[in-house]
Amino acid sequence: MILMDIFDQLVGTIEAPAKPRRFVFVLLEEFTMLCFSAAVESLRIANRMSGRDLYTWVLMSESGAPVRCSAGIEFVVQHELIDVSRDDTVMICGGVNIKTASSKKIVNWLRRESRRGPLMAGLCTAGYTLAKAGLLDGKRATIHWENQDSFIEEFEEVELTKSVFVVDGNRITTAGGTSSIDLMLKLIAQDHGEDLANAVADQLIYSSIRTDQDTQRLSIPTRIGVRHPKLSQVIQKMEQNIEEPISPSILARDVNMSTRQLERLFRRYLNRSPKRYYMELRLQKARNLLMQTDMSVINVALACGFASPSHFSKCYRAHYDTTPYRERGAQSSRLSR
Repeated sequence: MILMDIFDQLVGTIEAPAKPRRFVFVLLEEFTMLCFSAAVESLRIANRMSGRDLYTWVLMSESGAPVRCSAGIEFVVQHELIDVSRDDTVMICGGVNIKTASSKKIVNWLRRESRRGPLMAGLCTAGYTLAKAGLLDGKRATIHWENQDSFIEEFEEVELTKSVFVVDGNRITTAGGTSSIDLMLKLIAQDHGEDLANAVADQLIYSSIRTDQDTQRLSIPTRIGVRHPKLSQVIQKMEQNIEEPISPSILARDVNMSTRQLERLFRRYLNRSPKRYYMELRLQKARNLLMQTDMSVINVALACGFASPSHFSKCYRAHYDTTPYRERGAQSSRLSR
């Protein structure tokens, strides 16, 4: 009875649109299933809760052939890359190996269709695809945190944020995963009101709706499992200064500690020295750049605060048990299979 009352209330408050809003999902090879399914399910539930076809959707791929997601499951699509209308909302669904998936055909199609003026979104890593097509130039955007380092290096004209999702004019980007739900709830609320959006969230058992003001990564205390304000401040400063590392003495001074006290703090809570922790952050960024960009090993070294390639290679091998050159070669081999 309660569910029927909700149906009746929603149906009574939503005016039937002249035509359902159509979403065009373009599935790229190895797209992330969660970001896609979360978006579609939000639309399906909105239709169900309203008792009307407020939304429709179609699936496309580059050739019209089935597309395999990153979990290995194939999805059948209805169309290859066909023309869209100004009233459509185009959602590019990305995942792993986004550089390879952002083919010349996909990029050219995006450029052409963008001239019609539709709303275009890049879900998960597909912000890269939009940027490759030049559709994010001069705009604010976001992308999955793991791809942020490489994105910044390649697209200087895009103002990258760490938000869960970003809407800038007729361009949308999301960080991936459940951020698709947050975005769709915002769009549903804009189209048909907060009541329907909240009803969809309830059906999804989604109790904490995020906005574009929320950041995608956990706070530093939550990430490291330690709630010590000075330790968090130091780690934040380390993360913000990878290309030009700050000495432990200056880091300690900035939080009103001695170098010895900072050393003890890191040993106590993280079981490593500040220098070691900082090195791991730099090497993690280096690995992301090697795996996701075409930057030379020398430029990767410089971007991560290493003055010489030989020192970079030595540190990288000690941490990852392989050299940067072999890492780059192994990645190229995986992508060519």
